[in-house]
Amino acid sequence: MTERVPWDQLPAGLRTVIEDKTGTVTASTPVTQGLNCTTAQIITTRENGPLFLKGVRDTDLDGAAALRWEEHLNDTVGGISPTIRHAVRADGWYCLAFVYVDGRNADLSPDSPDLDAVAFTIRRMHRLRTPDIPIPPLADCFTGYLMPGEAEALAGGHLLHTDTNPHNIMISNRGGTAYIVDWAMPAVGPEWVDAAYTAVRLMEYGHAPASALAWLRGIPSWRSADPKAVEALVSATCRRWSAMVGARGSAASNERVQQLLP
Repeated sequence: MTERVPWDQLPAGLRTVIEDKTGTVTASTPVTQGLNCTTAQIITTRENGPLFLKGVRDTDLDGAAALRWEEHLNDTVGGISPTIRHAVRADGWYCLAFVYVDGRNADLSPDSPDLDAVAFTIRRMHRLRTPDIPIPPLADCFTGYLMPGEAEALAGGHLLHTDTNPHNIMISNRGGTAYIVDWAMPAVGPEWVDAAYTAVRLMEYGHAPASALAWLRGIPSWRSADPKAVEALVSATCRRWSAMVGARGSAASNERVQQLLP
């Protein structure tokens, strides 16, 4: 389990720098979900209300790299992901303070009222510009698991999130808007990839394949997806997962992914 440091145990110098930017912190509520951050909490400030604060120590190189991606991409994904209000580096820590979304994780189960909102936001993601910074190609996610020609099939210029699990989808309690959070593993590739992986998540959370694929067909990019690219994504995903957890451990997940094949 990831260590979680509460507000009052953060270094005093770090708290001072944060409050210089946010205003006086009058209360904090730990956030326990998520895997990568050493501190994650809702801080309530006297001057500016609530913010979501997350951060890691500078010695956590992977965690710091993930936060840098979030910071670098926030201008691009603003409105689809909560806006970063402040970035703070002090006392050996790196923290980001986001606009607080009063909401909950998305419900991806059959008949969930969230499914239309998730689809709407996925469609909005197709219109994101690709920022002028080096972002790894999707094929890099499958290094060591690609067959000849598959890297070329997975090429594309669309900004991808790559991990639309329900913990990374927040549904606002005001209006039901779906926000895609935690842009820590971006890639560029075909624009339908996030939608396809979300459909696989629907199956994981109880949808029959026909139901998940019907939802997916509501995404225009999927309807025009190159079958060779879909086959490459499915094959590489299954090979990687099999290598990570073994044939038996990966069987159920791989069966869901294979439902994407034409």
